[in-house]
Amino acid sequence: MPGCASYSAQNGPLGVLVLHGFTGNPSSMRPLAERIAGAGYSVELPRLPGHGTTVEDLKTTTWADWAGAAEVVYDALRSRCDRVAVVGLSMGGGLAAHVAEVRPDVAACVFINPLVKPPVKEMVDGLVALLDAGIEDVESIGSDIKKEGSVEASYDATPLAPAASLFEAMKTVNADLAKISAPSLLLSSRDDHVVTSDNGDDIVEKSSGIVERIWLEDSYHVATMDNDRELVESATLSFLDDVLKS
Repeated sequence: MPGCASYSAQNGPLGVLVLHGFTGNPSSMRPLAERIAGAGYSVELPRLPGHGTTVEDLKTTTWADWAGAAEVVYDALRSRCDRVAVVGLSMGGGLAAHVAEVRPDVAACVFINPLVKPPVKEMVDGLVALLDAGIEDVESIGSDIKKEGSVEASYDATPLAPAASLFEAMKTVNADLAKISAPSLLLSSRDDHVVTSDNGDDIVEKSSGIVERIWLEDSYHVATMDNDRELVESATLSFLDDVLKS
């Protein structure tokens, strides 16, 4: 899809891995990634497997593919940087948590409306029932943006089998949140129609590191493209500077 390619910036010895959400692609995180790179950081924003092309491609992938890709890119960035932070939106937040859980040398985390807990049992049961009935897709979860005229280049449908793998993986991600020892910045929209704010509550309650939380009062789920974009970018940069450059 146009504008949905990975983004990379080779700068100094401090690195930042930036991760997009489920059914999304790098375009939703590109402005933030470029802002971070402009501040002198080395940045990697990968296009996760199955994303940024077609829904049919996404149907061939699972959490193992996305998490594996995130780990590979993190390891490559870490091999050439002294310290590396992870930044993620939505599922990208869950991936950021996963990377911090399995890579103890993660120096800092930024979570933007992160998904880090499985949905309620009734929702999972409903998803399974739809799959059993032969239904492969439901309506799109993309472009939950308050700002008029701002549209996310996400898929126009949500494939259920990959979603089921994502929800299953959140059981482990959530159970292991205490393994995150790095300081974190949590950016939470008051009004989010995709991921409930109690996902962020779990990061605050379970992470072993210090968590600073900022509430976004004028954005929906895709806050990186919404009315609070400047706050998201400036707060992220300030946090990264404080932690990585200290």
